[in-house]
Amino acid sequence: MGRTNDSVLREFVLTGLSAHPELQTVFFVLVLCMYLMILLGNGVLISVIICYSHLHTPMYFFLCNLSFLDICYTSSSVPLILDSFLTVRKRVSFSGCMVQMFLSFAMGATECVLLGMMALDRYVAICYPLRYPVIMRKGAYVPMAAGSWVAGIVDSVVQTSLALQLPFCADNVINHFVCEILAILKLACADISINVISMAGSNLIVLVIPLLVISISYIFIVATILRIPSTEGKCKAFSTCSAHLTVVIVFFVTIFFMYAKPKSKSSAGTDNQDIIEALISLLYGVMTPMLNPLIYSLRNKDVKIAVRNMLGRKNFSDGI
Repeated sequence: MGRTNDSVLREFVLTGLSAHPELQTVFFVLVLCMYLMILLGNGVLISVIICYSHLHTPMYFFLCNLSFLDICYTSSSVPLILDSFLTVRKRVSFSGCMVQMFLSFAMGATECVLLGMMALDRYVAICYPLRYPVIMRKGAYVPMAAGSWVAGIVDSVVQTSLALQLPFCADNVINHFVCEILAILKLACADISINVISMAGSNLIVLVIPLLVISISYIFIVATILRIPSTEGKCKAFSTCSAHLTVVIVFFVTIFFMYAKPKSKSSAGTDNQDIIEALISLLYGVMTPMLNPLIYSLRNKDVKIAVRNMLGRKNFSDGI
């Protein structure tokens, strides 16, 4: 008998930490504080980059896009996570779940590609410093950033469209805080081999290829830095890409940790598995966007000076 999304399933139920009600208040406060820090930190970073003309360079243009991405990504999921802590079983409409899944997937895929573009920018800056203004002109770095957004959105359109075509039956309980695509695919009462193949292709395009670009770029960057004769020159060269490298490590370690965890679990699960799932979700969905502005603010001299100047703590001309 044929089954359709519209006639069989109209909503999903998010379990979240419903099995651990004693932890929900703690997690609500924790996630709320992190979300506010994300909005504040990334908002200040965007404002600083826009307001100070000396930061209107390719590196800071990419950084501005990264901060805006982090705000969009967390805003597409964190409000739903916070709401789930206030209700025993959070109900989300089918269309609302698909929209949230589309936005989260699009922002995550875009960030993967954008980090690869930022690595190329650092490669040109370190390996070809004299040609950098010519190579990374506005006609180059703006399309690179725009291409990252287009790649992420197109990828999400494909994955969400394929998920929409699946029939979902009686089981509508998602063992997650949000409408995460892997959790939703488990609920389909049909063959999901096309979705699995499509996800594999997606991972290759927006995850593996950017990671290869980053790895190869930093191999050349390290080789170039090692050829610099003075220690001071080496430190100065490395400082220009250390913040990006730190962000890359944090981002890809958490995303691989999230998607490399065992997928087959019993329907009931165990207490430890539920808590680990919650921590993974927080780490990937909240911790990384919160750390990004801190990493760039602490490890970047220009940003530190501009932030201090904006906050009125120190005149820009005084230096650090």
